[in-house]
Amino acid sequence: MEAAEKEEISVKDEAVDKNIFRDCNRIAFYRRQKQWLSKKSTYQVLLDSVTTVEDSTRFQIINEASKVPLLAEIYGIEGNIFRLKINEESPLKPRYEVPDVLTSKPSTVRLIPCSGDTGSLILADEKGDLKCHITANPFKVDLVSEEEVVMSINSLGQLYFEHLQILHKQRTAKENEEETSVDTSQENQEDLGLWEEKFGKFVDIKANGPSSIGLDFSLHEFEHLYGIPQHAESHQLKNTEDGDAYRLYNLDVYGYQIYDKMGIYGSVPYLLAHKLGRTIGIFWLNASETLVEINTEPAVEYTLTQIGPVAAKQKARSRTHVHWMSESGIIDFFMLTGPTPSDVFRQYSRLTDIGEKQ
Repeated sequence: MEAAEKEEISVKDEAVDKNIFRDCNRIAFYRRQKQWLSKKSTYQVLLDSVTTVEDSTRFQIINEASKVPLLAEIYGIEGNIFRLKINEESPLKPRYEVPDVLTSKPSTVRLIPCSGDTGSLILADEKGDLKCHITANPFKVDLVSEEEVVMSINSLGQLYFEHLQILHKQRTAKENEEETSVDTSQENQEDLGLWEEKFGKFVDIKANGPSSIGLDFSLHEFEHLYGIPQHAESHQLKNTEDGDAYRLYNLDVYGYQIYDKMGIYGSVPYLLAHKLGRTIGIFWLNASETLVEINTEPAVEYTLTQIGPVAAKQKARSRTHVHWMSESGIIDFFMLTGPTPSDVFRQYSRLTDIGEKQ
């Protein structure tokens, strides 16, 4: 009788109060990127700017609205790895690039330009088995292995790059009138955290304005994703359409909730995708607060009916879209092409573990 009268206490009641941590809607750079992406502004490659230097191929990317160029660099790295960096071509000051994580400068291999269609650029490794097919307008990169597209970058047009600016109070009235891409009203600036962002008692002053970045990856026929620790979630990453994105941010969370996407302790921006016969990885080299959205489009079989007795069965390929958003820094990521799980682990270890190189 006494046992029945005792108040029931769940593990959830003992968990930390999530209100003391930020969720997506409280993160200004997330709100800015979502607002901007709804406008569908696109980037394109200026093919006449393509140059080949000793260890990389470089080209300009320009936004159709702002017309401010970005500099993209593609590297081939030993062990079937590709690296893509995107930075401001002429930043107001150097943007932060993560030191120390790469144990040494990766050994590069020459990427060979191949003939492609008008409006595109194709770069292949020395064997010709792996290729980066770069479409100029709109900007897109397809990673092709043995004539099969394994991964597409910016296929959803979610490339986002905020340029450093001079302090808004130092701008002239004329410059403010010419600014069309961002609403500079006081109310909107405060809501989007353009120059100052508040959370609780903490105030983040942004001397050179917002500087967040974002990019999408489409993984063809991959439905099983893992990684981006640490979270008290299932081993396989879940879709984030109906809730918060996975948050990568170093926290010391005591009594965290289980089956929750909030970040705990350390963060590692390393994601694995697996399907029958292939494993690949994405290593997003950025140390700032990062959000990762995941959306899987399952395969669907359907029948295409034509006039007459002919009917063709087709199958829509499944795809998983991964959208990375970081608060600052540059876009710098590695495509680990596998093809086996052990190959991917070896490729990641080659970049981050000195023991692999000895």
